[in-house]
Amino acid sequence: MVNSATIVWFRQDLRLQDNPALLAATERGGPIVPVYILDDGAEGRWPAGGASRWWLHHSLAALDHALHERGSRLILARGESRAVLHRLIKETGAGAVFWNRRYEPASIARDKELKAELSGAGLEAKSFNAALLFEPHTVKNKSGGPFQVFTPYWKHCQTLAVEPPVKLPGGKLGAPTQWPQSEELASLDLLPRLNWAEGFARCWQPGEAGAAKRLKQFIARAMESYADQRNTPETDGTSALSPHLHFGEIGPRQIWAAVRALSNESGVFPASRGAQVFLSEVGWREFAHHLLYYFPQTPVAPLREDFAAFPWVKNSWQLRAWQQGLTGYPMVDAGMRQLWQTGWMHNRVRMIVASFLVKHLRLSWQEGAAWFWDTLVDADLASNTLGWQWSAGCGADAAPYFRIFNPILQGQKFDPDGGYVRRWVPELAKVPTEYIQQPWTAPPLTLLAAGVTLGGNYPRPIVEHGAARAAALAALKSMRKPQA
Repeated sequence: MVNSATIVWFRQDLRLQDNPALLAATERGGPIVPVYILDDGAEGRWPAGGASRWWLHHSLAALDHALHERGSRLILARGESRAVLHRLIKETGAGAVFWNRRYEPASIARDKELKAELSGAGLEAKSFNAALLFEPHTVKNKSGGPFQVFTPYWKHCQTLAVEPPVKLPGGKLGAPTQWPQSEELASLDLLPRLNWAEGFARCWQPGEAGAAKRLKQFIARAMESYADQRNTPETDGTSALSPHLHFGEIGPRQIWAAVRALSNESGVFPASRGAQVFLSEVGWREFAHHLLYYFPQTPVAPLREDFAAFPWVKNSWQLRAWQQGLTGYPMVDAGMRQLWQTGWMHNRVRMIVASFLVKHLRLSWQEGAAWFWDTLVDADLASNTLGWQWSAGCGADAAPYFRIFNPILQGQKFDPDGGYVRRWVPELAKVPTEYIQQPWTAPPLTLLAAGVTLGGNYPRPIVEHGAARAAALAALKSMRKPQA
């Protein structure tokens, strides 16, 4: 039996179950010191945005509560991770540091140096996979390189075995005789000073228990209809597990196992088309991490190098109109307001608002990615990068730039009754359905009866669709002209 303490360094794995680093610490024996370090500097240019910090505050509180129920607690620290860990090792006499791996470029570099440092000092330094079904370095195409198209990537992944989630034994966790110094959660300053996140708490329950509850509700409520309902934002047809996954309050292996349990009597897996489509969305998250691992420059630079020459526009007032949901296109505005009020946006609407930014306004995808990074509770570097480069036509398996979503038709197709628009753009609540996606076409008396004043309480479109589309295609053509 080992007597020295084990530091379990929590990062984006804020759960007790299916946490291989924590399980390994219990198997090693001796006291366990759970630690979370807020180290914004380690994230390079991507420290957590405002909405993510709100979530992190509540997720850390939930984790600390869960640890207390096991006779333990969460030690909080702020500063440079390596320095903090060395201080804690000295303070606790720890003989091991265990953690679960992350896959952002800055994290990979930092962890590699730390592991060598600790091992060289005679400590056990071990890392584990808790975040992915298939770690990027284990998946390669027939040429031995990375995949850049989702379908063959996911087809290959489905030939690989998925490890079952690991289970933490019941009972108390080993505790040190004296706990090291810890910051108070409030001192980390994760919550906004102005309460712009007031609506978040009505939508979300951060923490491992909230994640398990949401998965259970989704499987019971929407799994079977997922393939048909996932594109209609007014319907509660998606899992909304993305923030829980990002913070590691639930792991993809747990989701895989829960869906696997739905296999039909003959053992066929997945059991339904809905389950199959849902798991493919989990696959897109895996693909995003695959791309970030092999193409670490993509959070700031296009994967397709020719797009470095794209003539993006700089227009601060149009950017603000987009950010504030004041573009005059109801479907776009509804999505941006849902984002601001809840910290989340339906995936179909994410595609619509992203297309509008990069194609109707020709503002760069990096501007959109930065706004999403700050306002999404599920802001994930891999998924955010994949989504924006997909929309801009400059990434792997991307939608061609010349595929330009018409926000009016998108609204009519995916919000045919206008319920989503009416919920998030209440000034249009009384507009008849036939005009709800394009109120500027409604007769003046109809708008008057609905209480809408274009250019007053609701803006006119900031660009005309046809003209914007033509300008976008012209910009694409100019990028491809041979250089003199």
